[in-house]
Amino acid sequence: MNAPDQLTADVVALFAKITDLYSREYETASAHHGLTPQQVKVLLTLDEALPMRRIAERLGTDPSNLTALVDRLQSRGLVERVPDPTDRRIKRIAATEAGRAAAHDLRERLSFATDPLAALDQAQRRDLRDLLQLMVDSQRPLG
Repeated sequence: MNAPDQLTADVVALFAKITDLYSREYETASAHHGLTPQQVKVLLTLDEALPMRRIAERLGTDPSNLTALVDRLQSRGLVERVPDPTDRRIKRIAATEAGRAAAHDLRERLSFATDPLAALDQAQRRDLRDLLQLMVDSQRPLG
């Protein structure tokens, strides 16, 4: 495989820097609440009560990987398991009042993802979103 051109190398280096900054901010915000970054990601997906399968889809992970995370969040009083209104065999995961308060605080602490976007106007943010989506979509397996 050929070495990337300089522009590609610059873009890759910037992605690496953004990823590092985002990860460090996520770790700091998580630590403030005594949570792991993975637990925070679960908590931040719970704008509504969701089955574990949906949470796993949103996080791009297997539902079996979530059980321990949800158990720890539940033991801290941040989430609860509630029956699905249409299928009693399914339990949904819902943020408790304490969980919603923690999620609100975490969103306030996670400014890195939104603050740099303030330098871009609406059209630039839309273009960036569309370009990033194109990159993500190009990595999905076909069929």
